[in-house]
Amino acid sequence: MRRLCLALCLFATVLVTSPVRAAGGPFGIDHRLHYDNRGIWKRNNQLALMYGSILTVGVGALALGDNDKLGDTFWRSVDSMVITGVAATGMKYTFRRERPSHTASPNQWFKGSSAQSFPSGEVAAISAAVTPFIVNYGDEHPAVYALALLPAYDAVARMKVRGHWQSDVLVGAALGTGIGIWSAKRKSPLILSWLPGGFQVGFIHHFR
Repeated sequence: MRRLCLALCLFATVLVTSPVRAAGGPFGIDHRLHYDNRGIWKRNNQLALMYGSILTVGVGALALGDNDKLGDTFWRSVDSMVITGVAATGMKYTFRRERPSHTASPNQWFKGSSAQSFPSGEVAAISAAVTPFIVNYGDEHPAVYALALLPAYDAVARMKVRGHWQSDVLVGAALGTGIGIWSAKRKSPLILSWLPGGFQVGFIHHFR
């Protein structure tokens, strides 16, 4: 857990210490980055990561069931992503912040329903997806902490294409990580408990 906190602090430091121009927003750090929709920052790569995360977590949960630690962790990741998605969507419609692609000012809040910059739903979702794995396996297998690079990459990429401000991705990462930790520490996966008992078997175990 301590390593996870250190990784988050490093992530926040990188964002905060980036070159500041006309900074503003809730933390005084928000500013537009130079627009870049090429190479690794291309929007298609961001979407591939997002949908790939959803697919991996969903298929892994259904395939493995809740028969072992790995399957249990996949289901906790499902909980984390779903709850994070609901929370992030609610916040977007509450704060209605303009994206940097629409305005140069980071202080445009409570605009139309199409203004949904705060927080970053994608960064929140990817953070939510990887956090239960980091919590459950990080101490035993430190290499798992490398999963934190996925939301970090997406955060920078979302700012590069002017989809979000710095505070959007920071709050998104904090939201997903917090819910991910809560999900990992629960006595049992939440959504799995709402499903018919057969889902606990898992496809892989069923056909063995």
